[in-house]
Amino acid sequence: SVVSGKMVKFLKPGKIVIVLRGKYAGKKAVIVKSYDDGTGARPFPHCLVAGLERAPQRITRRMTNTEKKSKSRMKPFLKLVNQSHLMPTRYTLPDLTETLKSGFGPDNLTKHRRKAARRRLNLLFKEHYLRGESPWFFSKL
Repeated sequence: SVVSGKMVKFLKPGKIVIVLRGKYAGKKAVIVKSYDDGTGARPFPHCLVAGLERAPQRITRRMTNTEKKSKSRMKPFLKLVNQSHLMPTRYTLPDLTETLKSGFGPDNLTKHRRKAARRRLNLLFKEHYLRGESPWFFSKL
C-alpha cells in the first residue's frame, strides 16, 4: 500500500522470513538489519539475516538425555540477502531483535569473524529454543 507517495516498509528487524534463493533456499531466517537503499558494495535493497541451516529435531519423552542433546542441535547462518529473495511471514521474534541488532552486523561477515559470530548466534538461538518460545521458527518447514 502507498502512503503519501512512499512504500510501506514491512521487512523490519525481527520479522521472520523464508529465503527463496541460493544455498539457504527454503530455510527460515530472522531479519537483523535492513538496508532499503542499498550500500556502496551492494546498490540494491538487501537485509542481513540470521537463520537456521539445520533446525532441531523433535524430542520425545522416552529419549535419553544424550539423544535429547543431539536432537536439539541446530546450525545457524548469517548472510546478506537481496530483499527480492526473501518471503516475509506473519511471525516475528521481537525479544531477540535488540540482541541481534547490537551483537551482529555486516562486519561479522568477514572470514575471520564469521565463525565466532555463528557460535554466538547458536548460543542465542539455543537459549531461545530451550525456553520454548517461537516454536514455529525452530520447526522444519
